[in-house]
Amino acid sequence: MKTAIVTGANSGIGKQTSKSLAENGYRVVMICRNREKADSARREIIAETGNDQIDILICDLSLMHQIEKTADTVRESYSQIDRLVNNAGILPDGQRKETEEGLELTFAVNHMAYFLLTKELMPILEETPSARVVNVASDAHRYGEFNPDNLQLERGYSTSKAYGNSKLFNIMFTSQLAKEIEGKDISAFSLHPGVVNTNFAADSDSWFAKFFNLGRLFMRSPEKGAETSVYLCLEPDIEHLSGSYFRDKQPVKKPNSARSDEDCKRLWDISNEIVDRTT
Repeated sequence: MKTAIVTGANSGIGKQTSKSLAENGYRVVMICRNREKADSARREIIAETGNDQIDILICDLSLMHQIEKTADTVRESYSQIDRLVNNAGILPDGQRKETEEGLELTFAVNHMAYFLLTKELMPILEETPSARVVNVASDAHRYGEFNPDNLQLERGYSTSKAYGNSKLFNIMFTSQLAKEIEGKDISAFSLHPGVVNTNFAADSDSWFAKFFNLGRLFMRSPEKGAETSVYLCLEPDIEHLSGSYFRDKQPVKKPNSARSDEDCKRLWDISNEIVDRTT
């Protein structure tokens, strides 16, 4: 049985992705923050798919030491990872916040969690034939910029900039990851899911979140939003597109920073330095 790990799997796109993978015979490992919500989602997925091979791991993805502990559990419990779907993300409120490890919250959850979890699970991915890493990004990258001297927005913080930066970094990370795993039997993809009507932004009172909430009637369903994630997990013979950014199941042009080898490598190196400092 193939194994997929999905972060942020108890609601929205992550839950729908988990359900679709379960329908296709995968054992799904749901990495979630809230036990009660995770248990409820697990019961729903089992009832709707008939697949009871659904596991839960609880992790606060804003904390690097918890990600390392969770990765230890994965390495001890699973011998293969066919699909790693880095899906979990947040839209913060209007105030800049730092985690107890000193990282800006959006940067920690939306970028560093992708980076560290993938790095920690790489030994298993390398041992799994035709493994894939799927990173959920967003066209909100248009609000972001790569400034290595202000990655965590100590200066000029705003919700839209913090979120936009993190989604740009997802695409840049994927571009560099594809280079790092070149020659190995692993591929990596990033994607824009569309603007999806989920509980995303529910806890934020920023103007960006209010603007987002106003448009809910016109947004995609989680089922529609998960289509490209599921496509990148299941579609055969797309390995040659490793490193690409997808929208509506098609590769599209990446932002400038994600096409700069120098910028992508710089983000990778800084992320490694942060891991060394916080774990």
